[in-house]
Amino acid sequence: MPQLARRVGRAKPSAIMVVAEKAKRLKAEGRDIISFSIGVPNFLPGPHVYDAVREALNKDSGQYGSNRGADALLDAFMKHMEAIGLTGYTRANIATGIGAKHVIYNLAEVLLDEGDTIAFPTPYWTSYLDIAEIVDAKIDLLPCPPEQDYKLTPAQLDAALAKKPKVFLFNNPSNPTGMVYTKDEIAALADVVAKHPDTWIITDDIYNRMVFDGIGYHNFVQFRPELRDRTIFLDSLSKTYGMPGWRVGFMAGPEAVAAAVVTMNSNHITNIPELTTAAAIAALTGPQDVPTQKNAEFQAKRDQVMATFAAIPGIVCPKPQGAFYVFPDVSAYFGKTHGPTGLAIANDVDLCNALLDAKGVACVPGSAFGEPRALRISYTCPTPQLAPGLARIQEFFAELH
Repeated sequence: MPQLARRVGRAKPSAIMVVAEKAKRLKAEGRDIISFSIGVPNFLPGPHVYDAVREALNKDSGQYGSNRGADALLDAFMKHMEAIGLTGYTRANIATGIGAKHVIYNLAEVLLDEGDTIAFPTPYWTSYLDIAEIVDAKIDLLPCPPEQDYKLTPAQLDAALAKKPKVFLFNNPSNPTGMVYTKDEIAALADVVAKHPDTWIITDDIYNRMVFDGIGYHNFVQFRPELRDRTIFLDSLSKTYGMPGWRVGFMAGPEAVAAAVVTMNSNHITNIPELTTAAAIAALTGPQDVPTQKNAEFQAKRDQVMATFAAIPGIVCPKPQGAFYVFPDVSAYFGKTHGPTGLAIANDVDLCNALLDAKGVACVPGSAFGEPRALRISYTCPTPQLAPGLARIQEFFAELH
């Protein structure tokens, strides 16, 4: 039998989906499961989005679309960017994809040859590592432990960029930690980036509309405009608009990069479907009341989750100010045993498995994100499930001895 390509051996299934599938299986078996595992917003877009799709269906052309994205969609995305302070882009700077993950994969193919280095902070979104390994890039992980609030320091970045990686990938607000860099922190990092002209910068900022406490969203190019020539901004409809299954992602950056991604699209997907395009335009240009309301709800849920972990002795949990994740350091409980079941807790995977088996609560081990001392809570479950789920977590930790 012929052999598969070597890159397939470097590809791994999503660690997040492994947990989600186990939770789904237990639920199908009749278990009462509350899932804090998968990072979906768990709300639907406003009715104007569905109205736009119905209208587009009635006018469906049945034709191929643009490899870059429909002009109306590009224009809607540029207005969306302007609303968060990113101005001066044209259609030639934009490209679309089937979700932000697809755009990231295209960028990896466009920017990284085999053996090139990509650097990014730890904790990281799982797909960063997976995609880098598939394209056979070298990976430079920049550890950002809870002791520094899971944030990259200028000194760390300076040392990393001095090694001239081909790409620096930066995520703000962060998945999995929910941390958001302040205006001053972004300005300081931008000053460092400006000193190292040999590296492409990707800012994966798909949670930019999910920022709490008035801290605001900021990007390197706002402080160092010269970085526009090598910075690629990523965004998506998935989180902000409750549309993860619609699969619409965007990039904005140098014309040459956008053109290369468009070429990749011509060989991968051809175009975003016409109905999805209509939904995306409506989401970006229509009423913004649903995202605004959900952002306030997520901030309140964040406070509820933080109060729970603050009441559990030994847990360290930097306060997230965006997205919909909390990432507590639970390593104080490694080496303990869950009294009622006798399950031993040697590490984060054991803890998450024991929590799911004993209490029916699904979380993702921090090692999936490069930080094995932690676990990730995605608190987007239906509101009536949040308090019971948190009570189960608190009860579980009280039973560890």
